[in-house]
Amino acid sequence: MIDFEEELKNYKPIMEVSEAEDAIRSKDLTDMVDILKEMTETAMNQKR
Repeated sequence: MIDFEEELKNYKPIMEVSEAEDAIRSKDLTDMVDILKEMTETAMNQKR
């Protein structure tokens, strides 16, 4: 049988969604949009 008292002692709560979003946003992650913006800016500057 499961010992619920023992299981509760080992319980570690997960991050709330808002906390997880904040943790993810605080990282400096480059995504495809950032790459495309940089490529567009580079192309525009080369035309000038």
